[in-house]
Amino acid sequence: MKNQVTFRSKVFKRTYEIMKNTGKAFAVCLSKAWAIYRLTKKPLNSDEECFTFEKKDGSLRRAYGTLKNVGQFIKGTGTTNNKVFHYWDLEAIAFRCFKVENLITVF
Repeated sequence: MKNQVTFRSKVFKRTYEIMKNTGKAFAVCLSKAWAIYRLTKKPLNSDEECFTFEKKDGSLRRAYGTLKNVGQFIKGTGTTNNKVFHYWDLEAIAFRCFKVENLITVF
């Protein structure tokens, strides 16, 4: 049997990563991982998404970002990471990222 990476396996890997870092209940971490997954799939249909996350200093930031048509700005090959969420910030006109466990809400 082949090793297939499905969207469900990505969600559960991210869930266990959040559990390891925060110590929260599985259900809480799973709902946050699904929110991140939906956030990555939404930009395929829209130009802008609004979401809130907690910054390193503890303050909250409402960000407007997208993943649509950003291929022209990517330099290098890069690797995927379940610990952070990367997005194109429409206000700063640059790539930004945040830890997945710091996501608060998606509008």
